[in-house]
Amino acid sequence: MSESLEFKKACVIGLGQVGLPTAEYIKDIGLKVYGYDISEEAVSRAKNRGIDATTDFNKIPSDIDVYIICVSTLLTEDDQPDLHPVFDASEKIVKKGSRPKLVSIESTIIPGTSRKIFKELFNEDIPLAHVPHRYWAGDPINYGVRQMRVIGAVDDKSLDIALKFYRDVLDIPLHIVSSVEVAEMAKIAENAYRFMQIVFAEELRMICEDLGLDFFEVREACNTKWNIDMPEARDGVGGHCLPKDTRYLMMLTRYNRLLKTGFEVDMQYREWLRKKRSGKI
Repeated sequence: MSESLEFKKACVIGLGQVGLPTAEYIKDIGLKVYGYDISEEAVSRAKNRGIDATTDFNKIPSDIDVYIICVSTLLTEDDQPDLHPVFDASEKIVKKGSRPKLVSIESTIIPGTSRKIFKELFNEDIPLAHVPHRYWAGDPINYGVRQMRVIGAVDDKSLDIALKFYRDVLDIPLHIVSSVEVAEMAKIAENAYRFMQIVFAEELRMICEDLGLDFFEVREACNTKWNIDMPEARDGVGGHCLPKDTRYLMMLTRYNRLLKTGFEVDMQYREWLRKKRSGKI
């Protein structure tokens, strides 16, 4: 690796359940890591784990080599994608005045977001990649930071630099896709797919119990087939990511009938479960 592509300092923007394990992993690799978050609690938690973190972006050094954006993305009141945290983080980088070797967006975004930032905020002058995070609370390193990741970039130069950082420095296994838009779509598609798997299990549970059958035994029987891995039906599809990312996918085009029905089934299941637990069915 040439001197110009050495990575010595990294800054993780967003120190939540994804950003904090990312910062810890990079620190353990041997890079100097800085962290930024608007939450005092998140910053305090990061400091307790050895991360040089702050709520004041002005305190982040100007000679950062790599910025990694791990902020949470949101939904508006009418369930539209709200990506302003990613744009805010990108604007902070630009206003810093320096030119990092790479900016990587790990936050979940919709297709077109990275290229918009690259053109409108970065003026096509800061290399930009999208390496969407994958996360499991049970093991946020091996089933989060270090599991197989999808990587896409806005151009060949950005992809080359991102590969040097993620593959060669961080030793993260990567699946390279042809465009940054494919990487953006893959993230929301995989979460929507999981959402729909759970929704199917919920509806099957209602069907089974309506017929006097034990859903859990039926599920166990189905899962003996080599290509079936039906999830459990618990308390409805919870968490932040699966419902949000499914809505991101649902809002992209008019081809969303199945996804819309999935939300209807989940709502029906929650009401069914409430009545069942109260003894009304």
